Amino acid sequence: MKVAKFGGSSVANAEQLQKVANIIQDDKERKVIVVSAPGKRFSDDIKVTDLLIELGEAYFNKQDYQGKLQIVLDRFHEITKELNITDKIIQEIRDGVEGILASDDSDALKMDALKATGEDSLAKVLSAYLQSLGLKATYLNPGEAGILVSDNPGSAQILDESYNQLYKLRERDEIVVIPGFFGYTKDGKLITFSRGGSDITGSIVAAGVKADLYENFTDVDSVYCVNPTIVENPKEITSLTYKEMRELSYAGFSVFHDEALIPAFKADIPVCIKNTNNPQGMGTIIVSKKEPQPNPVVGIASDTGFISIYVSKYLMNRELGFGRKLLTILEDEDISFEHTPSGIDDLSVIIRESSLTKEKEERVIARIKDELDPDTVSVDRDLALIMVVGEGMDSTVGLADKATHAFTKANVNIEMMNQGSSEVSMMFGIKADKVNESVKALYNTFFE
Repeated sequence: MKVAKFGGSSVANAEQLQKVANIIQDDKERKVIVVSAPGKRFSDDIKVTDLLIELGEAYFNKQDYQGKLQIVLDRFHEITKELNITDKIIQEIRDGVEGILASDDSDALKMDALKATGEDSLAKVLSAYLQSLGLKATYLNPGEAGILVSDNPGSAQILDESYNQLYKLRERDEIVVIPGFFGYTKDGKLITFSRGGSDITGSIVAAGVKADLYENFTDVDSVYCVNPTIVENPKEITSLTYKEMRELSYAGFSVFHDEALIPAFKADIPVCIKNTNNPQGMGTIIVSKKEPQPNPVVGIASDTGFISIYVSKYLMNRELGFGRKLLTILEDEDISFEHTPSGIDDLSVIIRESSLTKEKEERVIARIKDELDPDTVSVDRDLALIMVVGEGMDSTVGLADKATHAFTKANVNIEMMNQGSSEVSMMFGIKADKVNESVKALYNTFFE
């Protein structure tokens, strides 16, 4: 059995859904289908999920939301009309949205239900279209499928008992279409995963049914070893491990939601990334283990929007609990850290810029000065992180030397460097305006 998940670009319009139907029909093993909400049809288009969020914000701010709702309805009407299937889904969407807004639920629950409307409606459309083609197919609500989640609106976590329920899907002989992105609490509340969570749903379902393969269909032929908007025609990655994909996703690769692989990884299910527009292509296979490769580096990823809090104090290494106290200050302000490069007398904490408001920054710096009595404390903004990733790096001599020489050739100063404890990656911190030349130099060093 295969579980196939189709992303937003794969279900953006009727033409794409026809391709999806052909892919499903081409392989009888594709029995469980997970779908996203319709994505962008062209570069300046708006994703349906974004429209639904705007709709909710307008409602909560007591503004007119009917215009946003009509755009959503028009998107689905266009799809159903071109597919020549029943248009009753349009009225169901309108009634569903109005019902959500009129409910006694909290604003957070209402927003989650609104956001889920895109996936839920698209799953109903696809199942109806498959039926119109003579296929035995059915829409299955995530609650009926057995996807039970924690009560954390916008950031649901799967409950372990879900997997036993999902395994029962193997008993069905029809094609099952499940909307991604959300599940239900034990008391029936609709809760969404974090943004991009349809990938999480697909991985959860694949783990639950113990699929032979989890296929994730998107709009690229494969994962590239570097961002193709930075390097023209980069090399494709034919295979990589879960660990490698996790590192690359964290550092800016947008093919996969960075939490999405965890359920598949735990269940040891291979994942294949494929192109809806070129389904016969090889794609990229993600596995637990792979054979050693001549080039130990599989990819280079980059992301911007980081801040470094630098703290220096003479004999810091002898002061018991110094690091714990520093991180406790961040914890008290609900700030998670990304990396903590350190020396004997100094420590840097890398955090996302979005997590440190001006007010939080003032409180954090004041507490560090008051509670830790440092010699120096400063904040460095506009940082980017670049990750050089590959499981074979730990047994290869000279990789760090090659990387630093690449930065030298690009005339880029390295603000910080950290070898991941998993020995799957090297992390470099640089100024954000130097990302492109740095990535190009690293690509030329490791792949050209």
